[in-house]
Amino acid sequence: MTHQAKYTQLIKSEAKRLGFLSCGISKAEFLEEEAPRLEAWLEKGMQGEMRYMENHFDKRLDPRLLVEDAKSVISLLLNYFPSETQNPDSYKISKYAYGTDYHFVIKDKLKSLLSFILEEIGEVSGRAFVDSAPVLDKAWAARSGLGWMGKHSNLLTKDVGSYYFIAELIVDLDLEYDHPVTDHCGSCTACIDACPTQAIVEPYVVDGSKCISYFTIELKNEIPSSFKDQFDDWMFGCDVCQDVCPWNRFSKPHAEPLFDPKPELFEYSKKEWEELTEEVFADLFRKSAIKRTKYIGLKRNINYIKNKS
Repeated sequence: MTHQAKYTQLIKSEAKRLGFLSCGISKAEFLEEEAPRLEAWLEKGMQGEMRYMENHFDKRLDPRLLVEDAKSVISLLLNYFPSETQNPDSYKISKYAYGTDYHFVIKDKLKSLLSFILEEIGEVSGRAFVDSAPVLDKAWAARSGLGWMGKHSNLLTKDVGSYYFIAELIVDLDLEYDHPVTDHCGSCTACIDACPTQAIVEPYVVDGSKCISYFTIELKNEIPSSFKDQFDDWMFGCDVCQDVCPWNRFSKPHAEPLFDPKPELFEYSKKEWEELTEEVFADLFRKSAIKRTKYIGLKRNINYIKNKS
Protein backbone atom coordinates (compact mmCIF):
# COMPACT_ATOMS: atom_id res chain seq x y z
CA MET A 1 0.00 0.00 0.00
CA THR A 2 1.35 3.44 -0.95
CA HIS A 3 1.77 6.21 1.63
CA GLN A 4 -1.06 8.12 -0.05
CA ALA A 5 -3.42 5.13 0.21
CA LYS A 6 -2.46 4.49 3.85
CA TYR A 7 -2.90 8.14 4.88
CA THR A 8 -6.19 8.40 3.00
CA GLN A 9 -7.54 5.32 4.78
CA LEU A 10 -6.43 6.66 8.16
CA ILE A 11 -8.09 10.05 7.60
CA LYS A 12 -11.38 8.59 6.34
CA SER A 13 -11.56 6.13 9.22
CA GLU A 14 -10.93 8.89 11.82
CA ALA A 15 -13.52 11.15 10.14
CA LYS A 16 -16.09 8.38 10.56
CA ARG A 17 -15.10 7.89 14.20
CA LEU A 18 -15.60 11.63 14.82
CA GLY A 19 -19.18 11.34 13.56
CA PHE A 20 -18.93 12.68 10.03
CA LEU A 21 -21.37 11.12 7.54
CA SER A 22 -18.72 10.81 4.87
CA CYS A 23 -15.34 12.05 3.73
CA GLY A 24 -14.09 12.63 0.17
CA ILE A 25 -10.82 14.01 -1.12
CA SER A 26 -9.90 16.13 -4.15
CA LYS A 27 -6.69 17.46 -5.60
CA ALA A 28 -6.19 21.11 -4.59
CA GLU A 29 -6.33 22.97 -7.89
CA PHE A 30 -8.11 25.77 -9.71
CA LEU A 31 -11.87 25.21 -10.08
CA GLU A 32 -12.00 25.74 -13.82
CA GLU A 33 -15.65 24.79 -14.38
CA GLU A 34 -16.96 26.85 -11.47
CA ALA A 35 -15.13 30.09 -12.40
CA PRO A 36 -17.42 31.23 -15.27
CA ARG A 37 -20.54 30.13 -13.32
CA LEU A 38 -19.59 32.16 -10.26
CA GLU A 39 -18.69 35.16 -12.41
CA ALA A 40 -22.02 35.05 -14.30
CA TRP A 41 -23.97 34.65 -11.02
CA LEU A 42 -22.26 37.71 -9.52
CA GLU A 43 -22.67 39.76 -12.70
CA LYS A 44 -26.44 39.14 -12.59
CA GLY A 45 -26.53 40.48 -9.00
CA MET A 46 -27.89 37.20 -7.61
CA GLN A 47 -25.85 37.71 -4.46
CA GLY A 48 -28.14 40.61 -3.46
CA GLU A 49 -26.61 42.44 -0.51
CA MET A 50 -24.22 39.56 0.25
CA ARG A 51 -21.29 41.71 -0.82
CA TYR A 52 -18.81 39.30 0.74
CA MET A 53 -19.54 36.94 -2.16
CA GLU A 54 -17.79 39.43 -4.45
CA ASN A 55 -14.62 39.44 -2.33
CA HIS A 56 -11.63 37.11 -2.77
CA PHE A 57 -12.84 35.84 -6.15
CA ASP A 58 -9.50 34.14 -6.90
CA LYS A 59 -9.30 32.52 -3.45
CA ARG A 60 -12.78 31.05 -3.86
CA LEU A 61 -11.58 29.24 -6.95
CA ASP A 62 -8.08 28.19 -5.91
CA PRO A 63 -7.37 26.62 -2.48
CA ARG A 64 -3.63 27.03 -3.03
CA LEU A 65 -4.17 30.74 -2.37
CA LEU A 66 -5.63 29.89 1.05
CA VAL A 67 -3.07 27.30 2.17
CA GLU A 68 0.50 27.54 0.98
CA ASP A 69 1.58 24.50 -1.05
CA ALA A 70 -1.90 22.93 -0.67
CA LYS A 71 -2.15 19.47 -2.21
CA SER A 72 -5.52 18.11 -1.08
CA VAL A 73 -9.01 19.31 -0.14
CA ILE A 74 -10.63 16.94 2.37
CA SER A 75 -14.42 17.43 2.25
CA LEU A 76 -16.64 16.25 5.10
CA LEU A 77 -20.39 15.97 5.61
CA LEU A 78 -22.12 16.16 9.00
CA ASN A 79 -25.77 15.17 9.30
CA TYR A 80 -28.21 17.58 10.96
CA PHE A 81 -31.56 15.98 10.03
CA PRO A 82 -33.73 16.13 13.20
CA SER A 83 -35.78 13.29 14.66
CA GLU A 84 -38.76 15.64 15.02
CA THR A 85 -39.74 18.93 13.47
CA GLN A 86 -41.59 22.04 14.61
CA ASN A 87 -45.33 22.42 14.87
CA PRO A 88 -46.35 23.38 11.29
CA ASP A 89 -48.86 25.89 12.71
CA SER A 90 -46.14 28.00 14.30
CA TYR A 91 -43.50 30.25 12.72
CA LYS A 92 -40.79 28.10 11.17
CA ILE A 93 -37.04 27.81 11.58
CA SER A 94 -34.73 26.01 9.17
CA LYS A 95 -33.76 22.59 10.55
CA TYR A 96 -30.05 23.35 10.49
CA ALA A 97 -30.59 26.01 13.19
CA TYR A 98 -32.52 23.89 15.71
CA GLY A 99 -29.53 23.28 17.99
CA THR A 100 -26.07 24.66 18.75
CA ASP A 101 -24.48 26.76 16.00
CA TYR A 102 -22.87 24.28 13.61
CA HIS A 103 -19.73 26.43 13.33
CA PHE A 104 -18.77 25.52 16.92
CA VAL A 105 -19.64 21.84 16.57
CA ILE A 106 -17.84 21.26 13.26
CA LYS A 107 -14.80 23.42 14.09
CA ASP A 108 -14.13 21.20 17.13
CA LYS A 109 -14.39 18.04 15.03
CA LEU A 110 -12.13 19.50 12.34
CA LYS A 111 -9.52 20.49 14.94
CA SER A 112 -9.61 16.91 16.26
CA LEU A 113 -9.14 15.54 12.75
CA LEU A 114 -6.23 17.89 12.06
CA SER A 115 -4.58 16.94 15.38
CA PHE A 116 -5.00 13.27 14.46
CA ILE A 117 -3.30 13.89 11.09
CA LEU A 118 -0.37 15.62 12.80
CA GLU A 119 0.00 12.79 15.34
CA GLU A 120 -0.35 9.90 12.91
CA ILE A 121 1.24 11.28 9.77
CA GLY A 122 3.64 13.99 10.95
CA GLU A 123 4.34 17.59 10.01
CA VAL A 124 1.34 18.59 7.89
CA SER A 125 0.20 22.17 7.35
CA GLY A 126 -3.52 22.72 6.97
CA ARG A 127 -6.54 24.88 7.68
CA ALA A 128 -10.09 24.05 8.67
CA PHE A 129 -13.03 25.74 6.92
CA VAL A 130 -16.72 25.85 7.89
CA ASP A 131 -18.38 28.25 5.40
CA SER A 132 -16.65 31.19 7.11
CA ALA A 133 -13.97 31.71 4.45
CA PRO A 134 -13.99 31.99 0.65
CA VAL A 135 -14.28 28.26 -0.10
CA LEU A 136 -16.86 26.82 -2.53
CA ASP A 137 -17.93 24.00 -0.19
CA LYS A 138 -20.48 22.35 -2.46
CA ALA A 139 -18.17 22.37 -5.48
CA TRP A 140 -15.41 20.63 -3.52
CA ALA A 141 -17.79 18.09 -1.99
CA ALA A 142 -19.15 17.28 -5.48
CA ARG A 143 -15.60 16.94 -6.89
CA SER A 144 -14.80 14.59 -4.01
CA GLY A 145 -17.66 12.25 -4.89
CA LEU A 146 -19.81 13.03 -1.83
CA GLY A 147 -22.84 13.86 -3.96
CA TRP A 148 -24.01 15.84 -6.97
CA MET A 149 -25.29 19.40 -7.19
CA GLY A 150 -29.09 19.31 -7.21
CA LYS A 151 -31.33 21.63 -9.21
CA HIS A 152 -31.82 23.65 -5.99
CA SER A 153 -28.00 24.08 -5.91
CA ASN A 154 -27.62 22.02 -2.72
CA LEU A 155 -25.46 18.92 -2.64
CA LEU A 156 -27.51 15.71 -2.92
CA THR A 157 -26.51 12.19 -1.93
CA LYS A 158 -28.46 9.06 -2.86
CA ASP A 159 -28.27 7.46 0.59
CA VAL A 160 -28.97 10.48 2.80
CA GLY A 161 -30.46 13.35 0.76
CA SER A 162 -29.21 16.86 1.55
CA TYR A 163 -29.68 17.66 5.24
CA TYR A 164 -26.03 17.93 6.18
CA PHE A 165 -23.32 20.54 6.68
CA ILE A 166 -20.23 20.63 4.48
CA ALA A 167 -16.76 21.46 5.80
CA GLU A 168 -13.17 21.15 4.59
CA LEU A 169 -9.60 20.66 5.64
CA ILE A 170 -7.11 21.98 3.08
CA VAL A 171 -3.71 20.35 3.62
CA ASP A 172 -0.26 20.22 2.04
CA LEU A 173 -0.38 16.43 1.90
CA ASP A 174 -0.69 14.21 -1.19
CA LEU A 175 -3.57 11.76 -0.83
CA GLU A 176 -5.67 9.44 -3.00
CA TYR A 177 -8.38 11.38 -4.80
CA ASP A 178 -12.04 10.54 -5.27
CA HIS A 179 -14.11 11.15 -8.40
CA PRO A 180 -17.43 12.97 -8.92
CA VAL A 181 -20.65 10.93 -8.99
CA THR A 182 -23.35 11.24 -11.65
CA ASP A 183 -26.36 13.57 -11.40
CA HIS A 184 -29.55 11.78 -10.31
CA CYS A 185 -32.07 14.63 -10.49
CA GLY A 186 -33.36 13.40 -13.85
CA SER A 187 -36.47 15.21 -15.07
CA CYS A 188 -37.67 16.04 -11.51
CA THR A 189 -38.53 19.71 -10.93
CA ALA A 190 -40.07 19.39 -7.42
CA CYS A 191 -37.74 21.98 -5.86
CA ILE A 192 -38.24 24.50 -8.69
CA ASP A 193 -42.02 24.12 -8.59
CA ALA A 194 -42.25 24.39 -4.79
CA CYS A 195 -40.00 27.40 -4.13
CA PRO A 196 -42.35 30.00 -2.57
CA THR A 197 -40.53 33.00 -4.11
CA GLN A 198 -39.49 31.37 -7.43
CA ALA A 199 -35.84 31.84 -6.43
CA ILE A 200 -34.70 28.81 -8.47
CA VAL A 201 -34.70 30.71 -11.74
CA GLU A 202 -33.53 27.74 -13.81
CA PRO A 203 -32.23 24.26 -12.96
CA TYR A 204 -29.06 24.55 -10.85
CA VAL A 205 -29.29 28.36 -10.59
CA VAL A 206 -30.68 30.05 -7.46
CA ASP A 207 -31.16 33.80 -7.41
CA GLY A 208 -29.94 34.40 -3.86
CA SER A 209 -31.59 37.82 -3.77
CA LYS A 210 -35.05 36.18 -4.02
CA CYS A 211 -34.48 33.36 -1.51
CA ILE A 212 -36.38 33.33 1.81
CA SER A 213 -33.15 32.33 3.61
CA TYR A 214 -31.50 35.44 2.20
CA PHE A 215 -34.37 37.70 3.23
CA THR A 216 -34.62 36.31 6.77
CA ILE A 217 -30.90 35.97 7.54
CA GLU A 218 -28.63 37.96 5.25
CA LEU A 219 -30.70 41.02 4.36
CA LYS A 220 -30.16 43.81 6.86
CA ASN A 221 -32.66 46.31 5.40
CA GLU A 222 -36.42 46.06 5.05
CA ILE A 223 -37.78 43.04 3.16
CA PRO A 224 -39.42 44.09 -0.13
CA SER A 225 -43.21 44.22 0.23
CA SER A 226 -43.68 42.30 -3.04
CA PHE A 227 -42.94 38.99 -1.25
CA LYS A 228 -45.40 39.52 1.62
CA ASP A 229 -47.70 36.57 0.98
CA GLN A 230 -44.94 34.15 -0.10
CA PHE A 231 -43.03 33.48 3.12
CA ASP A 232 -45.03 30.42 4.16
CA ASP A 233 -44.39 31.32 7.86
CA TRP A 234 -40.57 30.96 7.65
CA MET A 235 -39.03 33.33 10.20
CA PHE A 236 -35.45 32.03 9.89
CA GLY A 237 -34.20 30.27 6.77
CA CYS A 238 -36.31 28.00 4.58
CA ASP A 239 -36.29 24.25 3.89
CA VAL A 240 -38.98 24.02 1.20
CA CYS A 241 -36.69 22.99 -1.68
CA GLN A 242 -35.15 20.27 0.50
CA ASP A 243 -38.43 19.14 2.08
CA VAL A 244 -39.97 18.37 -1.32
CA CYS A 245 -36.90 16.62 -2.74
CA PRO A 246 -37.56 12.89 -3.24
CA TRP A 247 -33.99 12.02 -2.18
CA ASN A 248 -34.68 13.35 1.31
CA ARG A 249 -36.99 10.41 1.94
CA PHE A 250 -33.73 8.67 2.82
CA SER A 251 -32.65 11.20 5.46
CA LYS A 252 -31.98 9.62 8.85
CA PRO A 253 -31.93 11.48 12.20
CA HIS A 254 -28.54 12.74 13.34
CA ALA A 255 -26.77 11.41 16.43
CA GLU A 256 -25.25 14.71 17.59
CA PRO A 257 -26.74 15.83 20.96
CA LEU A 258 -25.54 19.42 20.37
CA PHE A 259 -27.93 19.66 17.40
CA ASP A 260 -30.96 18.82 19.55
CA PRO A 261 -33.30 21.80 20.03
CA LYS A 262 -34.36 23.40 23.28
CA PRO A 263 -37.94 22.22 24.03
CA GLU A 264 -39.35 25.77 23.77
CA LEU A 265 -38.47 25.83 20.09
CA PHE A 266 -41.22 23.30 19.42
CA GLU A 267 -43.62 24.53 22.10
CA TYR A 268 -44.01 28.21 21.18
CA SER A 269 -47.18 29.29 19.44
CA LYS A 270 -47.23 32.11 16.89
CA LYS A 271 -48.49 34.45 19.62
CA GLU A 272 -45.53 33.58 21.88
CA TRP A 273 -43.08 34.21 19.05
CA GLU A 274 -44.76 37.56 18.36
CA GLU A 275 -44.30 38.52 22.03
CA LEU A 276 -40.67 37.36 22.18
CA THR A 277 -38.52 39.65 24.35
CA GLU A 278 -34.85 40.46 23.87
CA GLU A 279 -34.00 38.64 27.14
CA VAL A 280 -35.77 35.44 26.07
CA PHE A 281 -34.14 35.66 22.62
CA ALA A 282 -30.68 35.95 24.22
CA ASP A 283 -31.33 32.93 26.46
CA LEU A 284 -33.06 30.73 23.89
CA PHE A 285 -30.50 31.30 21.14
CA ARG A 286 -27.32 31.71 23.24
CA LYS A 287 -25.19 29.39 21.10
CA SER A 288 -27.47 29.27 18.08
CA ALA A 289 -26.97 30.19 14.42
CA ILE A 290 -30.15 32.28 14.83
CA LYS A 291 -28.05 34.91 16.64
CA ARG A 292 -26.86 35.86 13.17
CA THR A 293 -30.13 37.61 12.38
CA LYS A 294 -30.15 39.27 15.85
CA TYR A 295 -33.27 39.97 17.90
CA ILE A 296 -34.22 42.95 15.76
CA GLY A 297 -33.93 40.84 12.59
CA LEU A 298 -36.08 38.00 13.93
CA LYS A 299 -38.73 40.47 15.09
CA ARG A 300 -38.66 42.12 11.64
CA ASN A 301 -39.19 38.70 10.00
CA ILE A 302 -42.09 37.78 12.32
CA ASN A 303 -43.79 41.16 11.80
CA TYR A 304 -43.34 40.86 8.04
CA ILE A 305 -45.11 37.47 7.97
CA LYS A 306 -47.78 38.53 10.45
CA ASN A 307 -48.68 41.62 8.45
CA LYS A 308 -48.76 39.91 5.09
CA SER A 309 -51.85 41.64 3.81
